[in-house]
Amino acid sequence: MNSMNQADLVLHGGKIWTGYGNPVAEAIAVGGNTVLASGSNTAIKTLIGPGTKVVDLAGRFAMPGLNDAHLHLISTGLLRGKVDATPDAAPTRGALMAALQARAAETPKGGWVTARGFDQTRYADGLMPTVQELDAALPDHPVSVTRACGHITVANSRALALAGIHVDTPDPDGGVIGRENGQLTGMLAENAQNLVYDVQPTPSLAEIVDAIEAGGQHLLQFGITSCMDAAVGQIDGMTEIDAYRQAEKSGRLPVRVWATLLGDPGSSIVEPCHAMGLITGIGSDMFRIGGVKVFTDGSAGGRTAWMRRPYVGQPDNFGVRMLPDAQLFELVDRYTAMGYTMVCHGIGDAAIDQLVRAYERVRAANPDHERRHRIEHCGYVDDALNRRMLKAGILPAPQQAFIYDFGDAYVSVLGPERGLSSYPIATWDRLGMKPSTGSDSPVCSPNPFPDLYAMLTRKTHKGTVMDASEILGPEEALRAYTEHGAYSQGAERVKGRLEPGMLADIAVFSSDLLTAEPEKILRETHCEMTILDGRIVHDRG
Repeated sequence: MNSMNQADLVLHGGKIWTGYGNPVAEAIAVGGNTVLASGSNTAIKTLIGPGTKVVDLAGRFAMPGLNDAHLHLISTGLLRGKVDATPDAAPTRGALMAALQARAAETPKGGWVTARGFDQTRYADGLMPTVQELDAALPDHPVSVTRACGHITVANSRALALAGIHVDTPDPDGGVIGRENGQLTGMLAENAQNLVYDVQPTPSLAEIVDAIEAGGQHLLQFGITSCMDAAVGQIDGMTEIDAYRQAEKSGRLPVRVWATLLGDPGSSIVEPCHAMGLITGIGSDMFRIGGVKVFTDGSAGGRTAWMRRPYVGQPDNFGVRMLPDAQLFELVDRYTAMGYTMVCHGIGDAAIDQLVRAYERVRAANPDHERRHRIEHCGYVDDALNRRMLKAGILPAPQQAFIYDFGDAYVSVLGPERGLSSYPIATWDRLGMKPSTGSDSPVCSPNPFPDLYAMLTRKTHKGTVMDASEILGPEEALRAYTEHGAYSQGAERVKGRLEPGMLADIAVFSSDLLTAEPEKILRETHCEMTILDGRIVHDRG
């Protein structure tokens, strides 16, 4: 900073939401990488000196940078190499086959064709792609097509053969190999997907650094300045920690990352991280070690989330339970003793109950411990589970983008009574449970506008209202996307609000997110400018 009373950057002439409960300001001043002050244009003008960069907001809306509290940054960056199977790009199974064939045409015979993003519930017939379809469309290439949720992959016969999967191959622990009438269907659920992933080429360290940079640049275009990477170690173990450190050192880490370490038996990177002193909280404001993640179930849309009651039309299917109680409890006890916060995946009510019991044990053994354990997704709860979570200080980490993208699928697989009340963010907010939000990208796009729209309307992409009692007000929705995300990472004192001394991470949007019609937010709003650490890092102008 040039002098005590001169700002490096001033934004004025706008509507600035500095945080929940604060009055809206017209102007904000930044010194170095932190906020100096906010207030009226006149008050902030006194901080403008000859060296100050001044931005006229011209009535636009500014707020703290968004914090996507659960996504996969490396996978988001790597997505560019895959065929886009999302409903926008491939609305029918025919369109998906055509896109796969187009990629095969430019891929040498025997080379992999991989895709991500389909949701069979959006197809007219509601059916998954099959091994027969894939074999007919791409006879000369191994193919894997991963569902949007990331919990189910469909492979063709060439891919299955390369993975050594035949009709008698036993299901791996926590996984399911699809079979019908003595034949493989090509469907691989949960851990069974790894059989195919393990024979696909692994990206190099340099490619992973490229993916971190590309994924982060993509987030900045949406006003997202912070994220949680929800599965560091999933693609290539400790190489990903090296890639993050390299990206940060070389100035190629565009967003702040709270890194979740994979702790699943067989693929855990917790032990080597711990040996290097990398425990929760270690690092910088750009890259910090976060919690440890263990999977306890699958996804609701894929009918693999572990439920107390069976899926509609499948009286024997309660989803997939990944670990017995004793094994989960042992892992949670061990990792918390090593100095880690837990951020475990749990979607179904049976899985959430198992996690709450695991976390309650840790709290009972050490009532004073400060850790804010989270349940990632936390889709299906009841009042009793919520009360137990509140008492044990457990935070729900849901993604409201799921309501917009998958709400109709939840109703179809669980029925209206359970489906409509999925991801009950307003209930959690009213109880003071500080729910965060995010996209789980690449499960959903990191575009925040469908997520905000779902919080403000509880509407799916089809217009179904998913329990209107779960609608949030605009300030509550913005708080979930900023302050609550920061709180869930133990960073509420440094980010999530624009108050003096806090990090100058600012997003400027074309619509006033406090007053605009939800439809306008969804369809017409853009992020105009993103400021991270006091520097303009994205400018649409």
